[in-house]
Amino acid sequence: MHDLHATILHLMGLNKKLTYFHSGRNHRLTDLYGKVLREIVA
Repeated sequence: MHDLHATILHLMGLNKKLTYFHSGRNHRLTDLYGKVLREIVA
């Protein structure tokens, strides 16, 4: 699921390291596991 989320963010032109602040710390949208799936993009 993280890979799909990272791929969608990549296609939308957003940085996969984009973060938001919640509960006193920054969280990444794709957590630590998301990789862009090049097979879907190609």
